[in-house]
Amino acid sequence: MSRRILACCLSIIAVCSYGFAAEHRLPDIVVYLADDLSALDLSLYGGTNIKTPAIDALAADGMTFDRAFVASPACAPSRAALLTGLMPARNGAEENHTYPREGTVRLPRILGQLGYQTAAFGKVAHSKSAKDYGFDTIDLKQDIPQLRETVKTFLVNRDDPRPLALFVGVSNPHVPWPSESTVDPQSMHLPPKLLDTPQTRVQRSRYLQEVKDLDAYLGELRGLTDKHMAEDKLFVLSSDHGAQFPFGKWTLYDEGIRVPLIVARPGKIQKGSRTDAMVSWVDIFPTLIDIAGGSVPETIDGRSFTAVLHGKSDSHRKRIFTTHSGDRMMNVYLSRSIRTDRYKLIWNPHPEFAFTTHIDLLLRETSGDYFKEWTEAAKTNPRAAEVVARHHGRPEYELFDLQQDPLERSNLAGRKELASVQQDLTTELKQWISDQGDNLTVFHPPLMLDQPKTWVPRKVPRK
Repeated sequence: MSRRILACCLSIIAVCSYGFAAEHRLPDIVVYLADDLSALDLSLYGGTNIKTPAIDALAADGMTFDRAFVASPACAPSRAALLTGLMPARNGAEENHTYPREGTVRLPRILGQLGYQTAAFGKVAHSKSAKDYGFDTIDLKQDIPQLRETVKTFLVNRDDPRPLALFVGVSNPHVPWPSESTVDPQSMHLPPKLLDTPQTRVQRSRYLQEVKDLDAYLGELRGLTDKHMAEDKLFVLSSDHGAQFPFGKWTLYDEGIRVPLIVARPGKIQKGSRTDAMVSWVDIFPTLIDIAGGSVPETIDGRSFTAVLHGKSDSHRKRIFTTHSGDRMMNVYLSRSIRTDRYKLIWNPHPEFAFTTHIDLLLRETSGDYFKEWTEAAKTNPRAAEVVARHHGRPEYELFDLQQDPLERSNLAGRKELASVQQDLTTELKQWISDQGDNLTVFHPPLMLDQPKTWVPRKVPRK
């Protein structure tokens, strides 16, 4: 039996098994993922430094989520949560560079059972784990010039009759950033939590260049998928977490966990719509299954937000929970958070640990070299000293009023007037941690805040 005939038979069997007529055509699916992209750097979310016309065009064709959050602000646990519908403690990928336990439910396998051909190009799952998710086709090359060729070749030559679920993950704007940028460092706006130094501006401009590049490729990808995929197509854009700058990636501040999310489907999702419904990345898993007509596994943490997409509801979650368990020896730091419509509580179980990351431990030309300027400035400048100290040391509890302080600059933990709010959120968060089976594991020996000589910034040679 030929490959084409076999694929067609499998498709019909899978669709019928889920109660559909053989002639039913499922929508094609495209999921486009950025790597280390903060929502606030896009004009769609109020950014003013660059224009992102392709992202704006996708938003004009679909629904923009103003409050979408990842499960964890590091690559591996974030992507594992997306592809399993389970939070990190429950799927097994807790700290960065770890993977879900064997036997964990996986999105590509379910889509395959529903009758889809599944393909992953670039950084979709984390590193070597991609092959374990059950995609029919995998290509790990993630730079945009490489993706441009591999994705186009696949779509042009594809002869599989099944509907296609195509996942494309770019490496942008993950470090290393390019040495040149079309973004003017001097005229840009810097996030208020960052120190304004010459090299900070240079590196922000290089980061933003990669955002511009991923936007340009989005336009190309949409044109390609419009030509080679079905007209009935669900298109999803998001990012695995925020940018690799202080108070972003590896943290539970919104700069680290709030991500862009746009979903478009002609004739099904209202064009140019926006919602402030709170959704989590674990909710994408059941939403895709729901749209494909499948049965969502009852044991996952995610909940379908199809009703929001179809305009039948303007709310989804009452609480957003997020976790961070570190990034090997570069970031041994636990954080857990709970977010409501108004308040966010972050619990740092070990405030005695020094918060360190690649930013301050690896002073490389294309990532954290600006932090050397910060530490030098901190010797004489009180504002710089305060920012550097806040980067390395976090209190046990951080409480923010997100209506009054959306950038989370004023910690209200310990305020008498908010004592009941803090207590209620702490109780709820710790109960959720218990329900998740989260043991608050410290995976590596920590660096201690009172021993700074053991974690001073150092320069290491590039491999």
